[in-house]
Amino acid sequence: MLNVDGVVKTYETVRAVDGLSFEARPGEIFGLIGPNGAGKSTTIRMIMNVIVPDAGTIRFDGKAFSESMKARIGYLPEERGLNKKVKVLETLVYLGVLKGLDSKDAKARAEAWLERFGLAEWKAEKIEALSKGMAQKVQFIGSVVHDPDLVLFDEPFSGLDPVSQDILLDAVLELKRRGKTVLISTHVMEHAERLCDRILLVRGGKELVSGSLPDLKARYGENSAQIEFDGDASFVSTLPCVESVRAMPRWIEATLGEGRDSGELLAAVAGRLRVRRFQMMEPSLHAIFVKLVEAAGEAEDD
Repeated sequence: MLNVDGVVKTYETVRAVDGLSFEARPGEIFGLIGPNGAGKSTTIRMIMNVIVPDAGTIRFDGKAFSESMKARIGYLPEERGLNKKVKVLETLVYLGVLKGLDSKDAKARAEAWLERFGLAEWKAEKIEALSKGMAQKVQFIGSVVHDPDLVLFDEPFSGLDPVSQDILLDAVLELKRRGKTVLISTHVMEHAERLCDRILLVRGGKELVSGSLPDLKARYGENSAQIEFDGDASFVSTLPCVESVRAMPRWIEATLGEGRDSGELLAAVAGRLRVRRFQMMEPSLHAIFVKLVEAAGEAEDD
């Protein structure tokens, strides 16, 4: 289990991380969630001992971090950094050997992962011949080829097409099923909602809220409806019964005002839109995050 307790990191006059505490457990996916610049990557670098916290402690399985633990940890940094002049399989074997595998075992594991990710025919090509998405999948393989107990993924889905995202999502879920401790940093709320058992929402280096997704939705849940439609739904945000709207071209998530009824909203939209689906729902993690960030901003302005 990974335990982070009260970590602080300041760069000159900017406090990037301000007293964060959390634990990530075996067999679960823990999400470190927040906008760009929230302090997520700095926190992960402190866990990896790339940078040292100014205060607080980081322990893995009850022990302070040491270099010997790196063989049990997999790390996919936000900044991708493979040597473009080295061949794919050679790169993965090298990374596996660095983590304590013998070259034969590293080669077998790397080839199995490449086959799974549809990259087997590229194993003899140099990294520079790969597309950005393919290179990212190779770096993902490099972070798990040694079968680590703790895996840290910093924005793992950035820049990937939907098919590649789903491949990586399945791989991450498999790590969870195998009892690994998985920590994912992302600013994409939909990914966190699909994957994470528990989350820590971070803003300005500080905890905004934390807990399991069911608990957070129960705590911050509102009377919300998701509507799929044809037509122009710009009027929905002006309806008296609607408090806020998250809008996309063909669907909206509308939060009703206190004491308002879903029938009022349905009646208002049915006469002006072709409604394909109207569903009362739990609020999305995105909606919860926006609400909390706006409330924190208002508090700071007072």
